[in-house]
Amino acid sequence: MPDLPTVVCYGDSNTHGAIGATGLRYPREERWPGVVARELAGRAHVVEEGLNGRTTIWDDPFSPGRNGRDYLRPCLDSHAPVAVLVIMLGTNDLKSVLRLGPAEIAAGAGSLVDVARESASGPDCGPPAVLLVAPPPLGPPTVSSELWGFGAARETSRLLAPLYREAAAQSGAAFLDAGALVTADPTDGVHLDPAAHAALGRAIAEAVGDLLRGSDVPGRGSIPGAR
Repeated sequence: MPDLPTVVCYGDSNTHGAIGATGLRYPREERWPGVVARELAGRAHVVEEGLNGRTTIWDDPFSPGRNGRDYLRPCLDSHAPVAVLVIMLGTNDLKSVLRLGPAEIAAGAGSLVDVARESASGPDCGPPAVLLVAPPPLGPPTVSSELWGFGAARETSRLLAPLYREAAAQSGAAFLDAGALVTADPTDGVHLDPAAHAALGRAIAEAVGDLLRGSDVPGRGSIPGAR
């Protein structure tokens, strides 16, 4: 019996399932990759690759080892063949220490799509299909988000989605806007609560299912129904 196609969910603390108020982690079945796995049970093998503090392509002086580009290719090679790669990164790029604008953050996300599309880590030694997810905007500032370096970044976070959409189109990826579906938990203004994980996981599962069925060809725009 052939293996199920592999789906890799590549992201930061909101993929890891961090509970910002406690520093703990939601149970596997509550995290959005776990929801994707449940929704695609019997159709795909879902790999969760979330790391707290991970950026798109930037080095954070306070959190070494979080550059998403450095680990992406080894990650894909490790799990190859990868049918679909889901990327949701960019929130940590908003930290004031990195001094990045929305276009630079979106370009960083697009460059990750390029890494994947130029790899031979997909089926038959071709590239995987990619779903680029624009992260949800930050919520109102809190003491926690100020401490983490996000205090002045809320407006910038609201500008990411249209730029991510364009980066996806230029890089040959499907696109989903998480901010059209969920909002950050007001407890800390950065992380997702269980209801948001559930809603996002269902939407991503639907989008990934479309890619697995071949109903959306990378490079031809957004997943049907995605905003």
